[in-house]
Amino acid sequence: MSTRPRTLAVSLAVLAVLAGTVPVAQAAHHGGPPRCGGRGVDAGATVRYRSDVVIKAPLSTVWKLQTDVERWPSWQPSVITSERLDPGRLEKGSRFRWTTPAPATPTTPATTLGITSTVRELQRHDCILWSGPAIGEGLRIDEGVHLWTFRKVRGGVHVHTEETWTGAQVEADVPTATAALGAGLEAWLRDLKSTAEAGLTSRP
Repeated sequence: MSTRPRTLAVSLAVLAVLAGTVPVAQAAHHGGPPRCGGRGVDAGATVRYRSDVVIKAPLSTVWKLQTDVERWPSWQPSVITSERLDPGRLEKGSRFRWTTPAPATPTTPATTLGITSTVRELQRHDCILWSGPAIGEGLRIDEGVHLWTFRKVRGGVHVHTEETWTGAQVEADVPTATAALGAGLEAWLRDLKSTAEAGLTSRP
């Protein structure tokens, strides 16, 4: 039996359970491609999603929450663990590993998706781009590329995020994979917004 239906079911469950179903049409956002240090998401990927939010909080607060990756579990219910794989301030070349739950489905047991990310570009208080594989029992994303940009606007910060996935399993059903990806990004934006607007930051 092909593993594709099982792996796509896990992919959808991992993220949709965290944020509900997001209309795939939200992924169809057009305009010039955002960049960080001249680099962006995978231009050739068929699984992609982008979204934006305005957060009514200082840029320094939003940036600290987003880049203190070891503290993600304290404000993101979808992140079980997160650890730096190298010391010092997060910068280009830094690596971190984080995990997120994949609940049981009718065809798969509960498992954990492990994601190893490498920072490809980082410009303080402006943007960050990371990429890497995500692997769990019955699911493999060969590479996810995730871009975030931050821009001061009247009353707060405009946050833009977009991500692409590549790999045979997710590319076998692009609409399902896109819906799963979108659900995860929307949940992340909601958590970032609510935490920052509550005035909470990670530890120094």
